[in-house]
Amino acid sequence: MRILFIVNSAASSVTARRRVVIQKALSADHDVTLAETSRRGHATRLAQSAARDHHDLVMVLGGDGTLNEAANGLAGTDTALGVLPGGSTNVFARILGLPDDSVDAAGVLLDAIERGRFERIGLGAVEGRYFLFHCGIGFDAAVVEEVEKRGPWKRWAGHPLFVYATIATWFDIDKRQRPLRVLGPRGDELGRGSFTIVMNANPYTFLGNRAFEVLPDLTLQDPLAVVTIERLRLRTLGPVVAAALRGRGVKARRGLRLDTGLRSLTVEADPPAPYQVDGDHLGERTRFRFTWTPDHLTLLRP
Repeated sequence: MRILFIVNSAASSVTARRRVVIQKALSADHDVTLAETSRRGHATRLAQSAARDHHDLVMVLGGDGTLNEAANGLAGTDTALGVLPGGSTNVFARILGLPDDSVDAAGVLLDAIERGRFERIGLGAVEGRYFLFHCGIGFDAAVVEEVEKRGPWKRWAGHPLFVYATIATWFDIDKRQRPLRVLGPRGDELGRGSFTIVMNANPYTFLGNRAFEVLPDLTLQDPLAVVTIERLRLRTLGPVVAAALRGRGVKARRGLRLDTGLRSLTVEADPPAPYQVDGDHLGERTRFRFTWTPDHLTLLRP
């Protein structure tokens, strides 16, 4: 099997030793080419080149941002994506049930290759940018932006930095506004709120070792689900966080709306709202057009 091994050496848990050990393991039975990312968007171009050159698999060692870039390069092609955890949280690798240690994960995926464990999955997209697990508009995107302002700290601070950014953003953001308007496929209004998450998979994220289970039944074969929180109030968010951390998932209630099975939708923002895709902050917009495409990416599954 021809494999392009993409490594983001700047990712939180990537070391030279891990890269060498994994490359040797992959090379024992496969034709492996190593490529290291050097800038934002580089993994997308590397993955696109691999697909054009008819590589069978692109294996990515990095965080969720690098993984998202590679998925965007492979979407709609026959080249498969393999996931090795190299970041601070590694949401998608953990969604797949992979070990937290990248060397152990490589062993699991080598076994999956032998067993032919390849599966086509659906992808969400916002304004043409694909996402593997979610896109957040509003509060969580502002948190990610706060973290990225302190980029050099991310490798060493990890989860404490996210906690700090969440608290700082909570006290800085205007929690009274409802700037987001969520529209269904026919332009019908589904709801208004100050924070919206469009999900392609569950969990939404992980807090330490605890999965944040928003919609436990949501799979990579299902269309998009949308969670809209009317206002950022502790009396609304408290029960949501508690239920998600207990693994029960969240239920629609006053101040919280759930919509599932959506292949398209639009979110309008006034004023412009920040958004993030798979943990990468992408700026601000006034309009977000979402689509879901089934069977759009080949994934190597453990």
